[in-house]
Amino acid sequence: MADKKNQTPDDGPEPEREDQQGAESGPDLAHEELVDVGPVDDEERTDLDELLSDEDLDVLSGQVTAEELAAERLADLQRVTAEYANYRKRTEANREAERERAVSDTVKGLLPVLDDLDRADKHGDLEEGSAFFAIAGKLRSAVERLGLTAFGAPGDPFDPQVHEAIFQQPTPGVETDTVADVVETGYVLGSTLVRAAKVVVSVPDNG
Repeated sequence: MADKKNQTPDDGPEPEREDQQGAESGPDLAHEELVDVGPVDDEERTDLDELLSDEDLDVLSGQVTAEELAAERLADLQRVTAEYANYRKRTEANREAERERAVSDTVKGLLPVLDDLDRADKHGDLEEGSAFFAIAGKLRSAVERLGLTAFGAPGDPFDPQVHEAIFQQPTPGVETDTVADVVETGYVLGSTLVRAAKVVVSVPDNG
């Protein structure tokens, strides 16, 4: 009887409580096991294929190196850059050609007036200091600002691309076809031929 009275609450089965606490705290991470999730299904494989390109897969599989892939990417970038530069050049050239065509269509209506000024100048009717001389200067300056340039002068080599020969004159001492006189001035606007120059041509005298 004395032994039962002197027994304390701590004399109970402590190991049982330790086992219970261990079960409640979860499995020991030091002995964690790998779980086999099984093979990748078709849907997951499709998602991987969308994220990775063929080149990325080649690098991962060891078929190509990262350096080779970088070189290919650099070559692609250089090609695209060159193509874009060529596209810009073509676009700008086409835009400039359209501008020249539109301006040339406009200035063609002024060519008869410019021809009258040239004839008046040859006949001495454009005296410096006169009102007519000032008006002629303003008109010529206006068309020059638009890009219209006159060409054709005696002594120029004859070029059938820009000269229209209205008369050929055999001339002793002439070795190549040469402009002897300009009947009507030619005009260009940038790279656009607005009007060919009408000229008299000195040709070699083979007689």
